[in-house]
This record gives sequence, structure tokens and C-alpha cells, in this order.
Amino acid sequence: MVGDNPISVSDIKRVLRRWWWILPITTVFFGGLGTLAALVLPKKYMSQTMVLVEQPTVSDKIVAPVINEDLNRRLESMQQQILSRSRLQPVIEKLNLYPNERGKVHMEDLVDRLRSGVKITPLEPMAGTQNRQFPGFYINVTFNNGQLAQQICSEITSMFLAENAKKRGDATGRTVEFVQQALSEAQKKLDDQDAKLAAFKQRHPYEQPGTENTNLSLLTGMNTQLESNTQSLSRAQQEKALTESLLAQQEASWKQSISSETGANPETLDQQLTVLQDQLVNLEARYTPQHPDVLKTQRAIEELKKRIAAQQRAGVPAPAISKPNAIEPPNLQQLRARLRQEDISIADLTKAQATIQAQIRTLQGRIQSSPVVEQEFKDLTRDYQTASENYNDLLKKSNSAELAGVLENKQESETFNIFDPPSLPNQPSFPNKLLFAGGGFGGGLAIGFALLYLLAAMDKSLHNERDVERGLKLPLLVSIPSLDVVAGQVKRVANMVDKDLQPQRGVSA
Repeated sequence: MVGDNPISVSDIKRVLRRWWWILPITTVFFGGLGTLAALVLPKKYMSQTMVLVEQPTVSDKIVAPVINEDLNRRLESMQQQILSRSRLQPVIEKLNLYPNERGKVHMEDLVDRLRSGVKITPLEPMAGTQNRQFPGFYINVTFNNGQLAQQICSEITSMFLAENAKKRGDATGRTVEFVQQALSEAQKKLDDQDAKLAAFKQRHPYEQPGTENTNLSLLTGMNTQLESNTQSLSRAQQEKALTESLLAQQEASWKQSISSETGANPETLDQQLTVLQDQLVNLEARYTPQHPDVLKTQRAIEELKKRIAAQQRAGVPAPAISKPNAIEPPNLQQLRARLRQEDISIADLTKAQATIQAQIRTLQGRIQSSPVVEQEFKDLTRDYQTASENYNDLLKKSNSAELAGVLENKQESETFNIFDPPSLPNQPSFPNKLLFAGGGFGGGLAIGFALLYLLAAMDKSLHNERDVERGLKLPLLVSIPSLDVVAGQVKRVANMVDKDLQPQRGVSA
């Protein structure tokens, strides 16, 4: 009896002696069943090819790659695209796959069936390498015909190679186009900033940073020139006043001499009056009204006016002055020329003074506006520098992208190369006869042992003292061995006795 009790070695021996025939039956039956299944099941042939990922021939330190996407994700993306219906349906139609089922089964089901037979397996990188990117991948295609499996594998491999070249070419083209567009916009911004900076320099040619010392030096020089000009103008005005005084005196003397020669007449008195009036104007410009010379001249003018009035009342005719006597002497002419020259000099000095004052005001305005102009210049310079750096950076990227495009066109960048062409399978990969037969025999043996265990577990009979004590839950008082056991023991004892008596019999004889 086994029941819930653990199976002992004696139980195993007893079960094997009783039901040993179950093991060969189950082993042979299931082994034959596995062999039959290997012969009956539809055969599948697997074609395999290995594609290696060739690294660029030019170092990425010289030409930066355009595509930085991880190869694993890129391969997964390509796998999803290649195994889509739009890609696999043309393969089914081109190779005339599933000819008997195409009119009965929906195309989606046929595509799913073909997709299930395609497997992409990445190659593992070598241990110890720092680059964890896989060096290539396997393409396995399983189909019910070996030649068709090879052709399908070739089509799938060609699609992978073409898709990789297309993706890299498109990515390179889009990158070059994007960088060129960004470069054009950056150049436009740089030109705008350059134009603004040039216009600023034209508006403020003398107020840019670094011109403060120059403007201060110019202002100091202008102040010195203004002081010198003011002194020169003052001297010129003094000389003019002196010349006018000399001219008035000599002209008065000349007119008096003419009067003494011709006699007093209204015309001469009028001339004397004019001279005295001019002299009074000059004296009033130089002195105060209480100055003795001013008062003396005023009295002389009044006396002349009285004399002129008396002559007019008396009706005295005015004698004509001879022409030779009307010509001014050379000294008067020199004084008048000198006076005109001094007027010209004063006018030039006054004009120069106005010019210098205007220049001083301009320089003062420049110095006062320098902080504002400097801040504006810094803003323009910073914007120009930013635009210039952006343009130079995009220019480098554009050149790099164009070089990458050249490498893509020459197939010098990362490419997929077929290392092993698609194989032509001669033996089916499924079902494997040895695997099926071995699995059947092993499964039959396992099932046989399972049946033996069930038989032993279901056995309720009592075979020894342990089974009696555990089954009845009572102590064992006495046990009667089976007759075959007693007979065997008696036979063994008899044999031992015969062996002991044989030497004694030989001695008595």
C-alpha cells in the first residue's frame, strides 16, 4: 500500500516486477507516433542569409554622419515597413506564392502567413568590444518549398538593402536642404545686421567707442583756437577803431585846410559838419558822453550849425571848390584802404569764430551722446556677432552635410552588404525526424513512468509490516512470512549443511 506515503525502493521494485511491460509499450507507441508525425506533417524549408553592417570608410571625425539614429531602432523600423502588406503582397504576386489558395483565402491572411515565416535576428557583438551596436543580422525565411524560400529570402534581403540606402539618402537630402535653408536665413539676418551696423557708423562716424579721447583732444584744440581767435578779433577791432580815429582827424585837418583856402562857405561848412559828426560818432563809441573830447566835438558841431544858418540868412553865395583841391591826399587814401582791410580781417575772424563755436558745440554734443551711442553700438555689435557665429556654424554644418551626401552617393558611408547569399535548403527544417522520434520515445518513456506511479499510488493492498501499521493504525504483534520465502530460506540452509558435511564424508570413506 502506497497511498499518501512516500514510495520506497521496495515499492519501486515491486511495481516494476508487476507492470514492467507498460514502459516498452508506451515508449514504442509514442516513438512511432512521433516518427509518423514527422513523416505526415507538411515540410518547411528555411533559407538563411547574413547581412553585415559596413562602417563608413571615412572617419566620423572628418565627416560627421548625418544619421545618428540607433541601428537597432532603424532596423526595427525597416522591418516593420518591409514586412507590411504593401511590400509583401507584390512578393506574393511576383513569385506566384500560394497559387491554390489565392482565390479562396483573403490576401491579408496570406500576407500574415508569409510574414510569420520571416524572421530577423541581429548578430551579437563580440565580447569585450566597447561598441555595443550589432555588426549585422540574419534573415531567415521558412516556406514549404526550398527554391521559393531562397527566392523570398533574396527579395527580402534586396528590400532591406534598398530601404537602407533610400532612408540614408532621403535623410541626407532632407538634412542638406534644411541646413541650406537655415544657412540662407542666417545669411539674410547677417546681411541685415551688417547693414544696420554700417548705417550706424554712417550716422555716428565720430561717436563710436574709442573716439572719446579723440573728441576731448579736438575740443581742447578748438577751445585754444577760439581763445586765439577772440584775441585776434579784439586786436583787429582796436586797430580799426584807431584807424578810424586817425582817418577822422586827418580828414578834418584836410577839410579845414581846404576851408582856409576857399573861405567859409556853406559847402565847406557842411563838409566840416559832416566830418565833426563822424568824429563824434567814433568818440561816443570809445568814450562816455561826459568825456571832454566828446563835449568839445559837440560844441564845435553846434557852432558850425550856427555859422551855416547865419550864412544862409545872409544869402552869401557858395564859391565853387576847384577840382584839384577836392582830391584827397595819399595818407587819407592809405588810411581808408587800411580801414577796408581791417574790416575784411574782422569779418574773417568773426566768421572763423562762429565756425569754431559751432565745432565746439558739435564736439560737446558728441561727448554728451557718447554713452547712448556706445550702448546702441554694443547692442548692434552683439546682434551682429550672434548672427555671424550662427552663420559660420551653419556654414560648417552645410559643408559637412554636403560631404556626407557625397559619401552617400559614392556608397562610402554605412552600408548593408550581403556576407552569405541566401542558401538553398536541401533538407526540410521542419519537421525534424530525429527530434520528433526522440521526443516521441522520450515522451512515451515519461508517460510510462507516470502510469507506473499512478498504479503504485492507487494500490491499496498491504505488502509488509509498515503497510499494515500505517493502514490499520494498530501495532503489529506477529507476522507470518509467505511460503515461498520460508521454502527459499530452508533450501538455503540445506545447501549450507550439505557443504559442511561433504568434507566429513570424504574422510570416513
